[in-house]
Amino acid sequence: MEKQPPSAPATRQRLDKWLFFARLIKSRSLAQKAIEAGHVVVNGKRETQSSAQIKAGDMLEVSLERRDLVLRVLLPGSRRGPYEEARLLYEDLTPAAPAGKPTLYEQATRDRGAGRPTKRERRETDRLRPGAEHEDD
Repeated sequence: MEKQPPSAPATRQRLDKWLFFARLIKSRSLAQKAIEAGHVVVNGKRETQSSAQIKAGDMLEVSLERRDLVLRVLLPGSRRGPYEEARLLYEDLTPAAPAGKPTLYEQATRDRGAGRPTKRERRETDRLRPGAEHEDD
């Protein structure tokens, strides 16, 4: 049997694998769920198939739990390596958050040891949830 030469790195890669290799999402199954839920936009088009192929130069918008990212794919991944290696797979183009304006996550968190929230604080926190029913007080 002849040995085949090592193949050249793939030019296209599955979206779920790339998100996993780039260390943006903890597992491939979580990446698949995020894609199917519509949290990933590829080149301006919402992607719902985890088998979608991406290539170098593609623009991704990924909505994660605590932040939204805008990325340009630089390379396909070959393995889930350390952060320094994964960071080479993309260029982060996320705009900086405006100074002075807290994120929704920061608005909903309390200082450690601040005690229980008051009824007013709880209502303010509840208003931040998407789709929450609001009662007029």
